Amino acid sequence: MLDNLNNRPELPPEIARRRTFAIISHPDAGKTTLTEKFLLFGGAIQMAGQVRAKGEARRTRSDFMAMEKDRGISVSASAMSFDFKEFRFNLVDTPGHSDFSEDTYRTLTAVDAAVMVIDGAKGVESQTQKLFEVCRMRDLPILTFCNKMDRESRDVFEIIDEIQENLAIDVTPASWPIGIGRDFIGCYDILRDRLELMDRADRNKVSESIEINGLDDPKLAEHVPADLLEKLQEDLEMVRELMPPLDAELMAEGSLTPIWFGSAINSFGVKELMEGIAKFGPEPQIQTAQPRQILPEETKVTGFVFKVQANMDPKHRDRVAFVRLASGHFLRGMKMTHVRTKKPMSITNPVMFLASDRELAEEAWAGDIIGIPNHGQLRIGDTLTEGEALRVSGIPSFAPELLQGVRAGDPLKAKHLEKALMQFAEEGAAKVFKPSIGSGFIVGVVGQLQFEVLASRIELEYGLPVRFEASQFTSARWVNGDTQAVEKFADSNKQHIAHDHDGDIVYLTRLQWDIDRVERDYPDVRLTATKEMMV
Repeated sequence: MLDNLNNRPELPPEIARRRTFAIISHPDAGKTTLTEKFLLFGGAIQMAGQVRAKGEARRTRSDFMAMEKDRGISVSASAMSFDFKEFRFNLVDTPGHSDFSEDTYRTLTAVDAAVMVIDGAKGVESQTQKLFEVCRMRDLPILTFCNKMDRESRDVFEIIDEIQENLAIDVTPASWPIGIGRDFIGCYDILRDRLELMDRADRNKVSESIEINGLDDPKLAEHVPADLLEKLQEDLEMVRELMPPLDAELMAEGSLTPIWFGSAINSFGVKELMEGIAKFGPEPQIQTAQPRQILPEETKVTGFVFKVQANMDPKHRDRVAFVRLASGHFLRGMKMTHVRTKKPMSITNPVMFLASDRELAEEAWAGDIIGIPNHGQLRIGDTLTEGEALRVSGIPSFAPELLQGVRAGDPLKAKHLEKALMQFAEEGAAKVFKPSIGSGFIVGVVGQLQFEVLASRIELEYGLPVRFEASQFTSARWVNGDTQAVEKFADSNKQHIAHDHDGDIVYLTRLQWDIDRVERDYPDVRLTATKEMMV
């Protein structure tokens, strides 16, 4: 099948104009602000709300959970669709906080490219590196935006070197900053030979753009002070000699990233980045699935669930499954087959998202992300098709790094607690294990902050105060192997055995020694730290 991928037919125009991408960055690099400006330039909102502004202005559109609004961080990935010129952008905002990396990892299975945001003063930070590794595993094309150039930032060549060294990817500048910090006046657009000047007075205004003919154009001197102009000419000479030109093929393979410079809070450099996404970002790509790949141009509709969000609307106990369409032209009211249960589903009220605003989606195409409200039928990793039994693969679930017991403040409400925990487990917000011996549940997460978020959500959404308490266990592994071997193993290790919310057997461990012992004493049983979210 792969042989004829190179001479595939052109995509239908509606699919070809889709650009589905995620924004990745370290916390505080300015990702939410950049998302806001995308919506502003896409005409989707009239005024960007700043994450840390006062009062009502701080209600940024892409953060809708109470805790996100209080802390100014994004903890759940939200999806937004909007038009930019003749393109349709589907933007998935990911949590930057490392405690939510699993949600981010799964989100990256649903996009065709990533925009990496770097802080000009701090360069490549730890979380950027982690997320970048994920993109690398999936060979995602990456576009880079170096933000906060209007603050004191590092030397531009130094930033580029750091990206190349730490992330092992070639970098080619698409624009070049003129001055940094207080002296920053704008950028030279290398791709189109234009001068872009920043307006510091109005943050929601698009920058002024002056067309020039190369670096010798006398018009440059009218707008750029002599010392900055001299440095710009020297820098660009070095860039042309030392750095590779922008090659769309290398970018598509994920081995070269173009970099734009700007200041998202001042709306500067954002439009150029968006034009870059439109021009160089990939069209909807082929999706890996079993038993065959899914091509976006196929006429039959297929899609897969990469995220489930419960209680998006606290007044209605709803759950929305975020579905990335992998092929075809979807119409509201269509009957799809839910591959895991083999049952037909009528999709009567699919929604499109503009942050927390949603509208009914009458139609959608391959590359789009739609929300399907449901009462728990859809789980992460599920595939929906027009009948064929295809399963999209590669959506992982990771073993938690922290385990704690959980109790309801009111012992009579244990049943409610179970319901709440199961809901969060299906949403992928935490792992919930029911030990074979004793009552109660053990909750596993990747980072400490998730316990706080869970406690606050259980209280807000279910009116149930809970407390997390230390557990004797430190990690969990899924148990795989021949049924008889697994049953025999479970019987003789009851005090360590639990079940996850899918009913799969899990081995809870205290020390690495426990894991080594199992590997030594039970050669027929395999313990794994990840499980594929498929049935």
